[in-house]
Amino acid sequence: MLGPRRRDRRGRGLRGPLLPPSLPGHRTRAARFDELVLEAVGRLERRWGPQIVGTEFAVEDVPPSEPAPWETGGVPLGRCFPGDVGQPARVVVYRRPVETRAVDEADLTDLVRDVVVEQVAHLLGRSPDDVDPRFGG
Repeated sequence: MLGPRRRDRRGRGLRGPLLPPSLPGHRTRAARFDELVLEAVGRLERRWGPQIVGTEFAVEDVPPSEPAPWETGGVPLGRCFPGDVGQPARVVVYRRPVETRAVDEADLTDLVRDVVVEQVAHLLGRSPDDVDPRFGG
């Protein structure tokens, strides 16, 4: 019976992660993007909690290839799906198109916030400025 392996096949020993989990570089771009969406949603929940309770917020890499009937023009940055019988309302933010349009990290933060605000405004039937006064349009 073999004991625990102490070395790899070249005798160098076990390798550890390049960056420890405590450093910011350890998170992936997708994980950082998810955090930005959660921050934007948390801000809106403090203000619109009762109206958006039960709404699901999701992040997908890219939108499906078939656009929704109301979408014209370029690639959507997010979508809002109203609730249906047995289905909660859902807001989806598309990570890759949003990241492509952002110039830097600060711009990405603002763009994620604006996309979430636009979709929640659509869900609530209000203007984005009503939903969040900091909306950049």
